[in-house]
Amino acid sequence: MQRPGTAEGRGFGQDGALPVVTPEIAAEAAVWVARLHGPDRSRHMERECLAWQGRSAAHRLAFERCTDTWQEVAGIDLRTYARAAAGATAGATKGGYAGQMQGRAGGRWPMSWVALALLTGISVGVMVLQPWSMGEAYSTGVGEQRLVVLSDGSRMSLNTATRVRVALGRKQRTVKVEGGEALFEVAKDVQRPFVVRAAGAEVLATGTAFVVRVKPGGQEVGEELAVTLVEGQVIVRGQGSGAAGAALAGPVLMAAGERVRLSVPSRLVLRAPPQVDRPRMEPLLAWKRGEAIFDDASLLEAVAEMNRYSSMPIRLADSGGLGGLRVSGSFRTGDSVGFVRAVAVLHGLVVRELPDGLELAPRPSRG
Repeated sequence: MQRPGTAEGRGFGQDGALPVVTPEIAAEAAVWVARLHGPDRSRHMERECLAWQGRSAAHRLAFERCTDTWQEVAGIDLRTYARAAAGATAGATKGGYAGQMQGRAGGRWPMSWVALALLTGISVGVMVLQPWSMGEAYSTGVGEQRLVVLSDGSRMSLNTATRVRVALGRKQRTVKVEGGEALFEVAKDVQRPFVVRAAGAEVLATGTAFVVRVKPGGQEVGEELAVTLVEGQVIVRGQGSGAAGAALAGPVLMAAGERVRLSVPSRLVLRAPPQVDRPRMEPLLAWKRGEAIFDDASLLEAVAEMNRYSSMPIRLADSGGLGGLRVSGSFRTGDSVGFVRAVAVLHGLVVRELPDGLELAPRPSRG
């Protein structure tokens, strides 16, 4: 329990040093302040906010500073907002966002930064979203990641080449994953279920964390959907017909640690029943740290995974049956050159630099 008047109670760490407030924490604090000053404030919301502040001294300091400046920010006009945005951009260029948000010890953040966080809801890749009636689309490019903080406190971490559309209604929160992969950390709200729709199926949650990944298909291979539950409980059920959801005979109640995989039928591939397994979470969530971890994966699978993060694709030579070779290890996402060099050393292969990518091939035999 914090004691008023102590360094820790004023937002400092146990060692008396001012904690570092990350852009993500700053954006979340702005969301909480806005929600608590809105028409839907409740005791339940207040308890959730207190729990959020209890995560760390940095969380408490961020909330304190946003609260201190709320009255000032509320009176800012569009002209001041434009100056705030310009000042924030210049500050980020000179010294970085974290340093600007840090401010002086014990003081409030510079006005331009708080104005930008609370008025626009955007701070260096972290988006604070408001409810939309028609939905809003967000995407990432190849090798890009983005954290989206919703106005209800839920968080979406978008992986490479991901497209989502969000609509926060009064009775239901809906996200459509049109492609790619996303980690959802859902703020609990039993009155408004959180529904993620993808590939003809939907995931129903109230407060939990799970990953949804949609793998594209083609004429010969159908689209694949994978739902992995990190914590809590979710229900996976079909939505309509003719897609992955049609493979479900009924709703599937998932337990933490489980993964459900569904195949969307193509013209040449019949519908397959859902597969349920319990994968290792560390490799599955390694992309959050910018890593790709392989544990005795086939080279074909490893190459496909690495190609998701790079505009320099890796290919395997047609001859030699290289796809069945096994790969284990941790690699930086987007580092195609480092990956192929490591694999070449491991399996005695050669790397060929092509105009549009890299190729792994067997070493020529010496005759």
